[in-house]
Amino acid sequence: MQVNQTLIIHEVGLRDGLQSETQIVPIDIKLKWLENLINSGIKFIQVGSFVNPKVLPQMADTDEIFNRINNNQINFAIPEDVTLTALVLNEKGLERAINSKVGKILMGVSASETHSYKNTRMTVSEATTRIIEMAMLAIKEGFEVQVSVQSAFGCGYEGKVPKEKVIAIIRQYLAANIKNISLADTAGHANPTYVKELFKEIYQLDPTLTLACHFHNTYGLGLLNVQSAIQAGVKYIETSFGGLGGCPFTKVAAGNVATEDVVHFLKREGIDTTINILNLIELSKSVSNFFQKELPGFIYKTGPIFWQK
Repeated sequence: MQVNQTLIIHEVGLRDGLQSETQIVPIDIKLKWLENLINSGIKFIQVGSFVNPKVLPQMADTDEIFNRINNNQINFAIPEDVTLTALVLNEKGLERAINSKVGKILMGVSASETHSYKNTRMTVSEATTRIIEMAMLAIKEGFEVQVSVQSAFGCGYEGKVPKEKVIAIIRQYLAANIKNISLADTAGHANPTYVKELFKEIYQLDPTLTLACHFHNTYGLGLLNVQSAIQAGVKYIETSFGGLGGCPFTKVAAGNVATEDVVHFLKREGIDTTINILNLIELSKSVSNFFQKELPGFIYKTGPIFWQK
């Protein structure tokens, strides 16, 4: 596979991977997993989300995680080239993220009316206006921001999401001069041909965009969709250790593409991510032991093939 752009793995396991798990992970264990990810060579790591702890108790300690990091109350170093990110859904969450000095603030809008209302209690139009205002505020405060279009490839409740709805949201982001954008396959409905088509069409709107992809492996097409996104020019690949994850507000929640599976795939294609896959495998084994269950990923169970293409 020929790649003309630098690829960056954005690890989302500590947020998207854990948010659907009912067994609460203690903060010290989360920090240990964060240390393992850093030691694996991953440069972008989503640490948590600033949401209502009553709705998502797994994320209740996000403020404290950043507080410990900012006050050097952890026993490992955060290298300067590592960016810690977090998700926000509303103005209160944004305020918490700003106070926590998050490296990159993530926020987004669903292209599905049903999913949008279940996730935010807002219509797509209302959510888009609100998110753009929040993004512009964060940028004004000096923060890096990534906005997303969730359910960009389909919805578990509505089925096919028209391309025009996704493009309309993208155009509004561009009108606000927001150019770091992720397309999320929240329901896992994406297929490789459409992935390439949609990303290429978005690049035609503005070739200077920085695009990210976020795929769930609900129907087993996750890695193929990643490949198509890369071929279309996508720079950031959002993945989760062990393939954990799933939006609790979608119809069929399923895990993300597994970080170690994507790294292994790229290595087999001759693309060096500089990420230590053996460290990732050990982390996924630890996570599997913690939850006392098998994770959806493959490579942590089979082990890697070390020869390249």
